[in-house]
Amino acid sequence: MTKPGRIVATRMHNPPHPGEVFQDTVFGGHGITVTEFAKKLGVSRVALSRVVNARAAISADMALRLAAALGGSAESWLQMQATYDLWQAAKQRRPRIQPLKLKEAA
Repeated sequence: MTKPGRIVATRMHNPPHPGEVFQDTVFGGHGITVTEFAKKLGVSRVALSRVVNARAAISADMALRLAAALGGSAESWLQMQATYDLWQAAKQRRPRIQPLKLKEAA
């Protein structure tokens, strides 16, 4: 049973960075290079390469471009990024945080 106000979501075990996903989809034997795909997206080769190699996150702008080029929705690309980021953050040590107890309004 969950506590009121608590968000519960099923988390994927070690989700891939979105760049890995479209690396397989776009560059996995389809004969297109990072440079060519970057031109089609209207971004620099360096910017795309950083995402493909999981060195940069997918921005809202990049998500819109990927959705236009590959199909799907920009939201799905951003959700994939958020899932990856949350997984990575959850693995880091952080101090224990006590729940905030708010007084009821009179």
